[in-house]
Amino acid sequence: MSIEQHLSGLAESLAGLRAQAPRITRWGGLLARRLSEGGRLLAAGNGGSAAEAQHLTAELVGRFRDDRAPFSAIALCSETSSVTAIGNDYGYDQVFARQVTAHARPGDVVVLLSTSGKSPNLLEAARAGRAAGARVWAFTGPAPNPLAAEAEEALALPGEPANVQEAQLVAVHALCKAFEAALPAASRRVS
Repeated sequence: MSIEQHLSGLAESLAGLRAQAPRITRWGGLLARRLSEGGRLLAAGNGGSAAEAQHLTAELVGRFRDDRAPFSAIALCSETSSVTAIGNDYGYDQVFARQVTAHARPGDVVVLLSTSGKSPNLLEAARAGRAAGARVWAFTGPAPNPLAAEAEEALALPGEPANVQEAQLVAVHALCKAFEAALPAASRRVS
């Protein structure tokens, strides 16, 4: 595949993302309400999607654009001792589900990122999130896929895995922008 073909594929994935801008705006508003009320965001992914899950939580605990209050957000994939212990004792399919079961409560949001939408450990995490009463969102590649079906809502993007992953980073930033725009005024600035 040439660079031009890769960039054309990225344009296709970004066009799919643009079509879902209303969903991202809605998600940002809901996330702002949930986290402002004391909820938390739990995020997970494998490989590059793990890095994007960490990026999302860092933007919420730190800041995306403007100085504001920090919010509770945990990247389950960065909990290396938990991931390796759970993987060893219960199997890799349970590395996120067991953490979701431990941490998720009603009012929380679980965000799962996957370019394929087929990772067994993310499917188990989606089930655990729903069982805990949390809202479960998935960022996936083309639908239909199992993770999109397991999640309450999915942002499914067209394209090859690399292009989907690149567009998912844009989606993470768009979600953070929508989140910060929807925050109550009291949370927007901290001294």
